[in-house]
Amino acid sequence: MQALFAHSFKPYEAVTAAEADLIRTVKNCYPLFIWLFSIFPELTYYRSNKLEDLKGKHIPTQEDLNPNTKFVDNKVIAQIEQNVTLRKLFPKYHINWSEDTDFIVKLFHAIEELDEYKKYMSTREGTYEEDKKLVLDIIQNIFIEDEHMRWFFGEKDVNWLDDYDEALVMLYMNISDFKQAKGDDCKILTLFKNSREDESFCRRLFVKTLENDAEYEKLIESKLQNWELERVIGMDMLLMKMAICELTEFPDIPVKVTLNEYIDLAKYYSSDKSKIFVNGILDKIIVDLRDQGKLNKEGRGLYQN
Repeated sequence: MQALFAHSFKPYEAVTAAEADLIRTVKNCYPLFIWLFSIFPELTYYRSNKLEDLKGKHIPTQEDLNPNTKFVDNKVIAQIEQNVTLRKLFPKYHINWSEDTDFIVKLFHAIEELDEYKKYMSTREGTYEEDKKLVLDIIQNIFIEDEHMRWFFGEKDVNWLDDYDEALVMLYMNISDFKQAKGDDCKILTLFKNSREDESFCRRLFVKTLENDAEYEKLIESKLQNWELERVIGMDMLLMKMAICELTEFPDIPVKVTLNEYIDLAKYYSSDKSKIFVNGILDKIIVDLRDQGKLNKEGRGLYQN
């Protein structure tokens, strides 16, 4: 979607070059995903060292001598630190926080201000699910909302500004699937489930959407009642073209899956009303494609929407 949107501003660019840029960008997102994982152990390292420093105060308080280590001992963060796969990926992507300790300190102080963190730290013992909930709350309330974090990673790699949200979604989904019983062997998402098939899908969706742009636009225009083509939001138009491409060019993807996917994308990336608009137009287009025998689907259940 982002690659197609970018290409619309430089149509002179060769499709092959744009396609190559797309694949490079997709693969570039994965290191950011791993960097985001690595933040959590760094936060507990910082907090653990700080608690040790407090014990060495000239006149330590009882709290200094017997601190609440619930965050430091968070079981999910321990799983991240000890994870077999991540222990190989951290050095592979040259992850090192030694020169960015100020960032970790500021990030922890922001976390301390969260109501979710204060509630979590109001007790000294907790369950695995409590530990996981806090980690997910940090992603939702700090990683997503903090503009400083976006720019921090954007300075490491300018392309990561565009990849940031996608990497966060991967991170949130991955940690949501962690299980206590898995210990240090919780599965870490790969870039592709099947590298050959998924990369082929990515390339084909990009190229076919560009090749059939004019045809898809006419089809969409035919369904716009009392609505001029120029008034349609650019992102809505792009998402509908991608959806039509998926409906007609990918026989093994169910109609319902395509419809739901692009409605969600419209809701996330476009305007407040886009979800309803895109849904309505695609519903009409699906009926036409089915009647004309252009809804290219194989297998039972793939036609249903």
